[in-house]
Order: sequence, then C-alpha cells, then structure tokens
Amino acid sequence: MQKLNLNQSLSQKLSPQQIQFIKLLQVPTAELESRIEEELEINPALEEGREEDVDPNPEDVQEPFENEVSNEEKDLNIEDYLSEDYGGYKMHGDGNYSPDDEDREMPLSSGTSLHEQLLSQLGFLKLDENQTVIGRQLIGSIESDGYIRRDLEAIINDLAFSQNIETDLDEVEEVLLKIQSFDPAGIAARNLQECLIIQLERKEQSQDPIVQHAINVITSCFDEFTKKHYDKILKKCNVDEDTLKEIIQMITRLNPKPGGISDGTMRTQYIIPDFILSNVNGKFEISLNSKNAPELRMSRSYSEMFNAYDKSDKKDKKLKDTVTFVKQKLDAAKWFIDAIKQRQHTLLRTMQAILDYQIEFFAEGDEAKLRPMILKDIAEKIDMDISTVSRVANSKAIQTEFGVFPLKYFFSEGIATDGGEDVSNREVKSVLHKMVEEEDKRKPLSDDKLVKLLNNKGYNIARRTVAKYREQLQIPVARLRKEL
Repeated sequence: MQKLNLNQSLSQKLSPQQIQFIKLLQVPTAELESRIEEELEINPALEEGREEDVDPNPEDVQEPFENEVSNEEKDLNIEDYLSEDYGGYKMHGDGNYSPDDEDREMPLSSGTSLHEQLLSQLGFLKLDENQTVIGRQLIGSIESDGYIRRDLEAIINDLAFSQNIETDLDEVEEVLLKIQSFDPAGIAARNLQECLIIQLERKEQSQDPIVQHAINVITSCFDEFTKKHYDKILKKCNVDEDTLKEIIQMITRLNPKPGGISDGTMRTQYIIPDFILSNVNGKFEISLNSKNAPELRMSRSYSEMFNAYDKSDKKDKKLKDTVTFVKQKLDAAKWFIDAIKQRQHTLLRTMQAILDYQIEFFAEGDEAKLRPMILKDIAEKIDMDISTVSRVANSKAIQTEFGVFPLKYFFSEGIATDGGEDVSNREVKSVLHKMVEEEDKRKPLSDDKLVKLLNNKGYNIARRTVAKYREQLQIPVARLRKEL
C-alpha cells in the first residue's frame, strides 16, 4: 500500500555565486590571470578596463553577495559541493592542516626528460633489434630517482607478453650493464649499494687506493657503513682512521639519487607573491600584487542592448530569448566582477590580521619572534570561517624586506615555557637545529639528551615531540649523525 508523506527538512546550499567566490579565493596569483582570460573568452558581456557607470537595470541584475562570507558560511553544503570535513584546521608541517590544501601544478621549465636522455644514449649503442626493445623496456622501468626496482624476471615476462620478445636473465643483465654506463653515473642501479659502486668505478682515478678502499667498504661493509659502525669497518677492512675519513668523504659526495628530479622532468617552481609589504617610515602598508586587482567592467554595448530589448514588445519569442541571453551574460559579468572584488577584500583583511598578529616578526625578520598562531586565531579576528582563512593561506605568499614567505610559514602551534608563556614551535625547532649543529659529532646528542637540554632552556617538551621536530627538520637519529 502506497502512502504519501510530507517531510520538512532544513538544508544548506551554496549559491552559484558563492561557489564562484570560493573557487576564486583559493586561486593563487599565478593562476588568476588565466582564470580571468578564460572568463573574458566565454562571456562577451565582460570586458577589460575601468568600470564605468553602467547600470543595465538595477532591479533585474541580482547582487551575488548580500554580505561577505559569514562566520558560519550559512549556505555551505559540504556534501553537495566540497565533500570535505572542515572540523580540523591544521596545516601540513606545523600541525595546521586544512582539507583545502591541495597540490597545484606549477609552470614547467623547458628541458629534456631523463627518459629521453637515456633513450638518446641508447641509440648510440650497436644493439640488435631485440636488445633495443629490451633496452627501451629497462629504461621505461627506471623510476624518477634513477633506480630500477622491478624484478628482472617480471621485466622478462612483460617483454614476452607485450613485446613478443623471448629473452633470458643473462641477456637482460647484459643490456642493463650497458645502460648503467650511461650518464648520469649510477643510473639504472637496482639498489643504493649498486648505485654507489657504479659511481666509484666510473671515477677517473679508479685506481686510486682510496677509491679501491671505498669500493671495498661499500661491497663488504655496506650494512656497517649505513649504520655508522666505524669501529667494525676499521677492523674488517684493515684501514686506519685517517683513511676511513677520506673514504667517508668520497662516498658522501656521491649522488644517492642519480635520477635527481621528482618526475623525470626539469621542474622549476615560480613563486609570485600575492601581497607586497612595505615599511614606510615605520608604518607597514600591505598592497596586493597588481595581477590580483584587474580592471574589469560590464560591456556598455550589452547593457544598452538589454535596455533596448527590455523596453520593447515581449511577445516575440525570439526577442524574449535574446533578452534572457543578454541578461544572463550581464548577470554573470556582474557576479564575476563582484567575486573578484570580494576576493581582494578578503585577501587584504586576512593578511592584515596576520600582520597584526605577527607584527614583531615583520619588524625584525627574526624567526624567534613568531608567535604561536593557528587558523582559528585569524578566523576569529576577521569574523570569518576557518575554511575561508585556509583558502587564503593556501598557495599564497607575501614579499617582505626579509624575503618572500608563504602564508603557511606564519602558522604554527605553541609550546609552553616555564614562565607560563607559549612560544612558536618554530622557535623551538630553531633552538633544536642549533643544538644539533653545535654538538660533538663523535658523540651526537640522543633525543633524550636533547629533551633535557630543551627543558633546561625552559621549553616544556616531550621526547616524542623532539623526535617529530627532528624528523621535520630532516635531522637523522644520533647514531647516523656520528662522525670520526
């Protein structure tokens, strides 16, 4: 039996204009220009230039934002639009992460990929047809850091099924050995040990006793070398301490990642600051990068066309459709212009709040002057939602007299001191880094000793936190910092 039920529910949804604003807000300066060009191409009612007194019909063209994004972002419907949880407001690195953070494709500099270089070198070898196919397969299996980690048997199977090439392990290893002679030295190694040996054997002074000793150490004492068990190496390889120092210096100058580039292509990241901070007679002034403040206006010809059509006879269907089309384009142009203005306003408000909060750092440029600050602190200052601040902080940077800093740099958690104050974890990291730099490398400081030294300086910090900060600073454990 069918029944009709009437249910009343309250839902929150983003209007198309708010979606447009949110998308524009998180776009960095480097991408904003192309986004504007795209809008200019698809909307003939939008033009570049100073805004004129264009008023097609104030009663008909809707305002995209009654107010700026509120503290609660009232129309936000996470399920329908973003499908993200904004409960957390912490960013990567310093415990301040937001789901808004995303990897953005940066401009690529022109260059030849690693695989292209290797294939070019392969062409100079006098290989038969089968060996050339094997060589191409091996080069295709080289990962971005320069290693072949796939089992050779699996590559042989691939050659059989995909290339219809019957081969054996000896032939594949023979071709692999030829590829390992390519530049850069160490390429196509199957592990770090093989990579270092290849580079040592390629050295011009390969007959030098130190080179021979280094090859012996990597060949017979690789495990001891990685764990810095120098006493065992001295006994096993029958060398003195001075010779071992020279061996270690030689090995540490080798390249552990001969591929060198994260994706096999030369990549350059161009940082374009979104904000410019000027110190004028002791007073700070924030300005937006000029690309963040484009001059846009609605087309006068489209506005006049709308007014003319709107006053004419509405009974004609074609004319009515034309009026609707023109109005839609004018609406879209006004919404886009207002969204750009709203973006500028929100960026400046957020950056001003960050400046006020970290004024001591901007005055001196001293990292120790950074105060603990999380997204929530700025959100409360400007009466906006945490997600809005996260969008501003993500992929944005500011140019100061001390250099260009990403906005994420200014966000960090706090560490309590004996005096009852909170200091930025960046300050603690700076102190930790200095301690490690000044330690006796013959007897490096363990995490427990580092905790005691930090506690003696007044920083109330746990051992696991020291270990976390050490890893973030890319400082190895004490055993691996040991030197002769």
